Amino acid sequence: MNSPLPLLRASCAFAPICLAFPAISQTTSPQQSAYHDQQADIVVTAIIPRRQGDILSGTSILSGAELTRDLRPTIGETLARQPGVSATSFGPNASRPVLRGFQGERVRILTDGIGSFDVSNTSVDHAVAINPLTADRIEILRGPSALLYGSSAIGGVVNVIDSRIPRRVPDEPVHVDGIATYGSAADERTVAGEIEVPIGGGLVAHADGSYTKTGDLRTGGYILSAPLRAIAAASDEEEIREDGRLRGKLPNTAAETWEVAGGIAYVGDRGNLGFSVSHSENRYGVPSRIDVTEAHDHDHDHDHDHGDEDDHDHGHSHEDVTLAMRQTRADLRGEVAVNGPFLDSIRLRAGWATYRHDEIEPTGEIGTTFRNQSMESRLEFIQSRRGVWDGATGVQYFTRRFSADGEEKFLPRNQTEQLGFFTLQSIDLGDTRLEAGARYEKTRLRSDPDADLFIAGQRRSFDAVSASIGASQQVVPGWRLGLNLARTERAPSAEELFARGNHAGTQAFELGNPDFGLEKSWGVEGSLRGQGNGYTLSLSAYHNWFDGYIYDAIVDDSVCQAANGGAELEFPCFQYAQADARYWGIEVEGSVKLAQLGRYALNLDGVADYVHATITGSGPAPRIPPLRLLGGLQLQDDRLTLRGEVEHSFAQDRIASSETRTGGFTLVNASLSFKPFSGNDRTSITVSANNIFDVEARRHASVLKDFAPLAGRDIRVTARLSI
Repeated sequence: MNSPLPLLRASCAFAPICLAFPAISQTTSPQQSAYHDQQADIVVTAIIPRRQGDILSGTSILSGAELTRDLRPTIGETLARQPGVSATSFGPNASRPVLRGFQGERVRILTDGIGSFDVSNTSVDHAVAINPLTADRIEILRGPSALLYGSSAIGGVVNVIDSRIPRRVPDEPVHVDGIATYGSAADERTVAGEIEVPIGGGLVAHADGSYTKTGDLRTGGYILSAPLRAIAAASDEEEIREDGRLRGKLPNTAAETWEVAGGIAYVGDRGNLGFSVSHSENRYGVPSRIDVTEAHDHDHDHDHDHGDEDDHDHGHSHEDVTLAMRQTRADLRGEVAVNGPFLDSIRLRAGWATYRHDEIEPTGEIGTTFRNQSMESRLEFIQSRRGVWDGATGVQYFTRRFSADGEEKFLPRNQTEQLGFFTLQSIDLGDTRLEAGARYEKTRLRSDPDADLFIAGQRRSFDAVSASIGASQQVVPGWRLGLNLARTERAPSAEELFARGNHAGTQAFELGNPDFGLEKSWGVEGSLRGQGNGYTLSLSAYHNWFDGYIYDAIVDDSVCQAANGGAELEFPCFQYAQADARYWGIEVEGSVKLAQLGRYALNLDGVADYVHATITGSGPAPRIPPLRLLGGLQLQDDRLTLRGEVEHSFAQDRIASSETRTGGFTLVNASLSFKPFSGNDRTSITVSANNIFDVEARRHASVLKDFAPLAGRDIRVTARLSI
């Protein structure tokens, strides 16, 4: 790094744990098994572990049999059935979660509480460097509480929790977990395993590895959407008409991924301290955009949506590009019990990673290389409970150095540095619960001069303050009504400030604005949660008012040409802008026990979610998921679960001027899960059939929806072993 400041701050963050290490082995552990042995409804991402029903904003937990059934190679597709969640679905290999219509910079994806250290936020074709196969559970935290992990988490936080750094000493001499999956839609073959071994003196060693290989994804219908097929059918060229009739396999979507990791931890009576090192590599194809326009055709409207622009004549080609990604990462986690009158425990979480991916042309040449080096650390001070009052206070530091080199470079070299202070305070009066949180964040961004992008070196600094207050009241036994109010501020990202170049991933010339101010918003969220004999219900409704909302919109090419030294553009011109915006939506989740048939319970469950977003002066915000309904019927006992479900996504007709309409679709899925060994809930065999009727389905949140539909009929067999 250019300055010793990041290392100095990191060493300060590590110091309390290092100084406390000699005392770790002296009395009882505070939360030694917090992620392994707590009840399934405990949300650890909330900093102070709470039951899911006690969190004042929307939360979801995916674990156990449900995680096994929904597990996919990407984190976006794994979570896509959760309430309020969609996915960017840039083909089968690059899919980030979309929370409440927010994506990219407004959603933080974490592993065990800190960032993924990749460049998936810079472009939808960049995969997240977190492997769902390693997850013990995945937690989704939405609303004001998510801001404890950064001002960019206004959409929410996805926290993938693993056991890479052990938190407990296994009871058995060797503990082994394994999983193997076959999926028919992409000829997916996956195997993963982990082992934990107690080696004496409170030390536990961990090792894990995984391997996934897939072929091209088979879809449920036409490759191109109906509007593009109509353009192709009207072409004078037979080759283009044939492209419009393509069905079945999605070209250039095969992938091969592997990962290895090792860790060691000391688990004592007063806490734990451990570290891990991992290395992953992922080589995957980016779905091709099939150009159905003719070179002489200029009589058309703009229809872009960051990838839907193929009727916009810029003379670009659509070659098959492969991404070769690799990341090496080191992580540290520690916790020590203080057991004092004011301070209960101290927790540290830190990580560092170096990342690179090459975008490889069909000729085998590297077109562009992206590099990223990141470090993040969090130090949390958990207060002792004093009567009805508890809380936590902490500090978080993050630094990132990013560079792109090659013909598709659209950003100069840049560095981001953030230092944040946060607190969460809670009062539990029984029927009434009160909670307040605040975060101050200092962000510094710097870009290097870049003659190729016509950019002089620039520096920006932002001070962002966010706060929230909430309350919940038990209205009748088992039912709680909650209300949250939040004021948030977010610093612009380097991409939003400094972008200036052709970006093949989004098929756009992206133009940032280095003069942007803070993005500010007010938000309110109401919730109703209840449970009784054989039923549960959770309902959330939210509204956000943005001042200075940052978004990208298509503008006249001359704007980008002027920024590009007058040169012709390869892609349409998209410029980042700021304006007022409004987001509101609802999420509903519930279940009811319909009958008891001998030892089997018959349960009905359902999910509904909807988002409505408007940018003042522009109209509907782009890539907003439509209304969705999902219902399931499940027959289960302790060892056997039979499930059928129907998911209906309505058509999205409320679209931005640069978008195309997305048709509705209905998916029918079924699964059978069996636990062969009584008393061993983590060993199971699951067979599932997804999209049984092989329908053509496209997610409106995807910039590639007109070129890359979702998977067709997919028969999956998953075996999970734990001994």
